[in-house]
Amino acid sequence: MNPEVIKKRLQQVRTYMQNNNLQALIIPSSDCHFSEYVAEYYKCREYLSGFSGSAGTLVITKDAAALWTDARYFLQAEQQLMGTGIILMRDGWKETPALTEWLIEQLPAESRIGLNGDLFSVENIKTLQAGVKGLKIIPLSDFMCEIWNERPPMPLAKVFFLPEEITGCSSEKKLSQVRELLQMEKNDVYLLTVLDQIAWLFNLRGTDIDYNMVTFCYAIVFYDHAILFINPQKLSKTEIEDLSHRKIEVIPYDKFESYLSQLNTCRIFYNPTQLSYNHYTKLMEMGCTMLREPDNFGMVNSLKGIKNDTEIAGFRKAMIEDGIALTRFYMWLEGLLKRGAVSSEKQISDMLHLFRSESDLFIRESFESIVGFRQNGAIVHYAVTNQSSITVDNSGFLLIDSGAHYRCGTTDITRTIHLGPPSEAEKTDFTLVLAGHIDLAMTQFPVGTCGTQLDIIARRPLLEKGGNYLHGTGHGIGHCLNVHEGPFAIRKDYNPVTLKPGMVLSNEPGIYRQGLWGIRTENVMLVKEGEKTDFGNMLQFEILSLCFIDTRSICPQLLTEKQKEFLNHYHGEVYRKLSPHLSSEEKLYLAEKCRAI
Repeated sequence: MNPEVIKKRLQQVRTYMQNNNLQALIIPSSDCHFSEYVAEYYKCREYLSGFSGSAGTLVITKDAAALWTDARYFLQAEQQLMGTGIILMRDGWKETPALTEWLIEQLPAESRIGLNGDLFSVENIKTLQAGVKGLKIIPLSDFMCEIWNERPPMPLAKVFFLPEEITGCSSEKKLSQVRELLQMEKNDVYLLTVLDQIAWLFNLRGTDIDYNMVTFCYAIVFYDHAILFINPQKLSKTEIEDLSHRKIEVIPYDKFESYLSQLNTCRIFYNPTQLSYNHYTKLMEMGCTMLREPDNFGMVNSLKGIKNDTEIAGFRKAMIEDGIALTRFYMWLEGLLKRGAVSSEKQISDMLHLFRSESDLFIRESFESIVGFRQNGAIVHYAVTNQSSITVDNSGFLLIDSGAHYRCGTTDITRTIHLGPPSEAEKTDFTLVLAGHIDLAMTQFPVGTCGTQLDIIARRPLLEKGGNYLHGTGHGIGHCLNVHEGPFAIRKDYNPVTLKPGMVLSNEPGIYRQGLWGIRTENVMLVKEGEKTDFGNMLQFEILSLCFIDTRSICPQLLTEKQKEFLNHYHGEVYRKLSPHLSSEEKLYLAEKCRAI
């Protein structure tokens, strides 16, 4: 993006601020459903700053602008903000002030700070107000309509419903679970605004947001029926009739806010982290009885995090589909380079998509593939474009983080392969990352353990040699839904949610040396029951992903015998499960890649 274009857009914002007596504006990366990734319509922060990462908050004052983002995007943000006048705030660094601290430093007392109250939850506003004492938070409606002249329209993609043989549970049973957990009475309602929660509850899938299997909708659950607020154009007449037979009424998406007026006599269950401040304010002004739901992370969120047997079987099937595609892809790539043919990051990304799309169960990629060669691999969330794409040859590490949605499940996998003879320093980094990955995968832990307690296990080999990584070690993964799913995670930041059998999550330690290389090894794992001991019941992990790990980059003396045994067993499983689906040539290739060390 041309920095001069960004400067003009910032000036438009400042004109709006002056006309509305605002001394600052806060623009988040969210939509009114608090999605991690957003549709083009909601990419307001990207439009105003030029920074295209998925996470970040832009603050604009009369004389300055600053953008906060996390370690995944430091390098990308530094490049994209260059020349715009927007200050990069590296969130998590000691010297970086909190957004609220910066506002207090920049603004005189009683200054008015505007924001779109549809994009901030009740909890968000409460936290902000506490942090900017002496300043006033002014929730507004969507002011970007006045600033963004050629704003993209809201998406209208058709939806589809997953059958019970894929989900393992009907929407009627899921709705009954919710009602029972809330002990709902006749005058009670439960408001749902988060898209993947609604998708799971109604077994509904869509493609309104790139890489996520969701559609724009709201839902209200009553004692004996439910309402789905969705654009009727997205549904067929048969689907609407079927929903009606199951006591689910369809009302247009844009009628949600006006419908809230009919709830003035109801007890309303809501989650303050998942209901917009503007909607909450309207309900409070109507005199509604507002009850915070008992689950801080969202009851539906917690329910969908524990996969049933059918969903787990679907994950296993998806991993086979993915493993077949990845085997063929890496075989193609190595063959290409052996022939001396020229390739690029962009071509490699496109071919990876092509190999996956050959599966009849493939729907779409589960996130934008990261294909980073040499120094680009050190950019944690590197997004290859025609402009950034570099030539790939036989001289360094190639990091590929990718995944797909299949009708039966979702995948997310990272492999780092060396396309030439690795140096000793490269081997050391690769092996330390692998050792941490294996140690976490082998861990047996007591019931009641949360991911924060396990994070250090994956980091230990790196930390002992002075290395580390700034991102989390593992995130939950949705079932043909969002590739990032909560409320559980494995990361150093405290997360009190305990790991339970049926949870599916990633294991992805890494190391990144700016200007040189990036290394990450990632598999998807299932939490399952372990031993019953004198000290209580244990849990353990089962690796679901099926793809070889580059043994040419391993420094064997840095691995313990137990770690080597684990890797050899894993490779044996990869070959056993994938080989029946491969040609003779592909089997020979995979057998070599899975050879014991």
